[in-house]
Amino acid sequence: MGRAFEYRKATKLKRWGNMARTFTKLGKEITIAVKSGGPDSDVNPRLRVLLKNAKAAAMPKDTIERAIKKASSKEESADYKEMIYEGYGPHGIAIVVETATDNPTRTVANVRSYFNRNGGSLGTSGSLTFIFDRKCVFKIIPKPDIDLEELELELIDFGVDEVFAEENEVIIYGEFESYNEIQKYLEENNYEIVSADFERIPNDTKELSAEQKEQVEKLLGKFEDDEDVQNVYHNMKE
Repeated sequence: MGRAFEYRKATKLKRWGNMARTFTKLGKEITIAVKSGGPDSDVNPRLRVLLKNAKAAAMPKDTIERAIKKASSKEESADYKEMIYEGYGPHGIAIVVETATDNPTRTVANVRSYFNRNGGSLGTSGSLTFIFDRKCVFKIIPKPDIDLEELELELIDFGVDEVFAEENEVIIYGEFESYNEIQKYLEENNYEIVSADFERIPNDTKELSAEQKEQVEKLLGKFEDDEDVQNVYHNMKE
């Protein structure tokens, strides 16, 4: 097993809030996908897989349809921009904050204040590139006769670097740039995609004491409570 598997088992790689926060996150992602690729999931691969994500999260069908309809209306839909902020929290913990916002000025002010008020500091864009690898990750339903080693060998040419089983699903990790090629392969070979997303995996993790962890968790909680924040990643060992 590789680094993605080990890290996934050891820590909460991506921090989602309660169900309402999950629906808000998915709603924004659907809006962005519709605006960039249109409302027809048959010709919009990103929207197609987001609908599977929404189904896996038990997002109500009428909520999904309302998000698509709203995103298709230029008058009503918010124009979300995806912004990424990087910085260090207490005790040198690296933190990447992904946001989707209709007011970048407000968002950056909030993010900066969370860092400053909780013993951290906001860094410059790209300052943590060397710490985190951005990956795409697919969850699929395994076929009855699936051979994971053969599947991994087959997918290497499509940018996949790790395949492993987790409970009743198969997890596939690949290069960020290979997302479309991997999705296309899985669909053309009749694999049922449960969900597909992106994650940031730290190259190294930092171990803290219980008291130090509590300080970092307080900062992470501030980010999670902000409606503009989509995902938060860190390199704290848990």
